[in-house]
Amino acid sequence: MVQVAAQSTSNARSAPDTNEQRVPAPATSGKKIVIHSAGGYEKLKVEKFEVPAIGPNDVLVEVRAAGINFADTSIRLGLYASAKELVGWPITPGFEVAGVVTAKGNEVVDFEIGDRVMGLTLFGGYASHVVVPSKQLFRLPDALSFEQGAAIPAVFLTAWFALYELAHPRAGTTALVHSAAGGVGSSLVQVLKLRGVYVIGVVGSSHKVESVRALGADHVIDKSTQNLWAEAERLSPGGFDLVLDANGVETLKQSYDHLRPAGKLVVYGFHSMMSKGGGSGGANWFKLISGFLRTPRFSPLDMTNSSKSVLAFNLSYLYDRFDMLQEGMQDISAWLAAGKIVPPAVTSYPIERAGDAHRDIESGKTIGKLVLTM
Repeated sequence: MVQVAAQSTSNARSAPDTNEQRVPAPATSGKKIVIHSAGGYEKLKVEKFEVPAIGPNDVLVEVRAAGINFADTSIRLGLYASAKELVGWPITPGFEVAGVVTAKGNEVVDFEIGDRVMGLTLFGGYASHVVVPSKQLFRLPDALSFEQGAAIPAVFLTAWFALYELAHPRAGTTALVHSAAGGVGSSLVQVLKLRGVYVIGVVGSSHKVESVRALGADHVIDKSTQNLWAEAERLSPGGFDLVLDANGVETLKQSYDHLRPAGKLVVYGFHSMMSKGGGSGGANWFKLISGFLRTPRFSPLDMTNSSKSVLAFNLSYLYDRFDMLQEGMQDISAWLAAGKIVPPAVTSYPIERAGDAHRDIESGKTIGKLVLTM
């Protein structure tokens, strides 16, 4: 049995967004971004699709906003391993959404039709409607907009996993956060401060400095005006207890070298191997191959002797460990409710401008999160 919303909107639950009052009837068709082959921004096609049937434990969500992550650009370029292994072509990118429940399976007890939710998708989020298992959804706090809700799950879960499952930083230790103004970086800064860590953020442009300070960073290094590693050594002469790095070859070796004994380097991406703003022509294979060849290989012998660790992960391979991800989202939801963390700054694009959003996130100039609105 599937429960669906009534055609009438007279019983719709109220929501803080004045244009979001209706509880929509469940749709049978919608629109989504589809990528049929690897390439530039023109590969992001808006297409109509039939909304799939839902199972007993599934929920149909009318999506109001979908989060954009740097990983989505790698999917478009055909370079994201889990996308190729788990989906292939054609593919709809997107790991996170926020919207309204419009139908649910008969075994779903945690949500009702009309509930405002945010949730995780294993790809497929760039769509007007998604069907997801109920365990991948969480209530959207009344104080947050749909755009803010779509900006939360992937980045804060990345930060939570890095810190609570892998690094376990102690209060009073010192951490260096690369790309601190981005979605994950800004989340890391906030969660690190919750744990009592002394945080030094790194940004690539002067216009990003104040946003990172506002999140609680104790110092911010601006690579556009300062020598990154000279300033890092000045601020923490003994090295760092923790470095969080998604840059890849650009900074990995120096990040490792600047750990103090018992220090940990957490790796969750390789952004510097991608061309900034180069997506119009597809992947830059020369830069990719060059970056791969220059990526440091960490020796277990050296790590043992220096008492340093390298930890790495990709959330898209962890959906079979939803016990951990649910625990993370429960913590994140509690922090949001208590006002201990705030959503990233959000820039919105209509779904038809997905290519512009990809171009902007690749440029390295954006702050916080980008989202698509439906």
